[in-house]
Amino acid sequence: MTNRGIAILVGLAVIVFLLTQTFYTVDPTKQVLVRQFGAIVGNPKTEPGLYAKMPLIQDIQRIDRRLLDYEAEEFEIIAGDQKRLVVDAYARYKITNAKTYAQTVPGGEPALRGLLDSLINSEIRGVLSSVPLHAILTDQRANLMEEITKRVNGKTRELGVDTVDVRIKRADLPQANSQSVYNRMKTDREREAGQLRAEGDEEKARITATADREVAVIKADAGLKAQVLMGEADGEATRIYALAFEKGKDFYAFYRRMEAYKQAFGSGGSTMILNPDTDFFRYFNDPPAGAGITRK
Repeated sequence: MTNRGIAILVGLAVIVFLLTQTFYTVDPTKQVLVRQFGAIVGNPKTEPGLYAKMPLIQDIQRIDRRLLDYEAEEFEIIAGDQKRLVVDAYARYKITNAKTYAQTVPGGEPALRGLLDSLINSEIRGVLSSVPLHAILTDQRANLMEEITKRVNGKTRELGVDTVDVRIKRADLPQANSQSVYNRMKTDREREAGQLRAEGDEEKARITATADREVAVIKADAGLKAQVLMGEADGEATRIYALAFEKGKDFYAFYRRMEAYKQAFGSGGSTMILNPDTDFFRYFNDPPAGAGITRK
């Protein structure tokens, strides 16, 4: 290759290099700052497209313009009622003023995340340390997080960053406290269970006593009614016997004596030695008139 060819290639390489150092593109997800000897020149380029700058003198800084997420390291706080709580928080932020951001946070995104960690930690402690534990674990948490977001955003806006949201992802008791709380909850549940069992036994005893009393009353009433009915029946039987006796005294006496004979002689295998002139054999010797007995 001749010297002229080499010169042409070198010239083309220089031209390509100058073109790459002169023109740059802006992505829809980025905003671009132009720096000249370290100082920011003009306003940030936010519209997507092709732009030009002075080669070798100026360079560019690309800054994300999307909504970004940040997760803080978990840390321990003390609530307003002196209860300890381990908090795991996260935030969502957006760089809205690239020029201010570049001037106030020269370290870029790593430095910003360090500042966010400090701010979020401080504001969460400041807000949650004034409320009891149950407020953090209930629906009141939403209002508390709005207050924390407002406080953090008030400080990050000075950096050209809008903090859109700060949330607590997880809030747990420390391990030592968790076991203590668990034991206390277990004791409370056992006490409640014992109380419920005692109330159940008391109710059972009351129902059993009431049922036994009602059974005793029912039996007493039934016994009384039975005695009354038996008395009335005995009275009615006595009345019938009396009427029958009045209508046929001789026949009734004869019938009763026949029943006595039946019981005395109907058992079988018995031997009785009696004087035939006794009153027991009176109807054998002298049957009553109209009794239907004929002596032979």
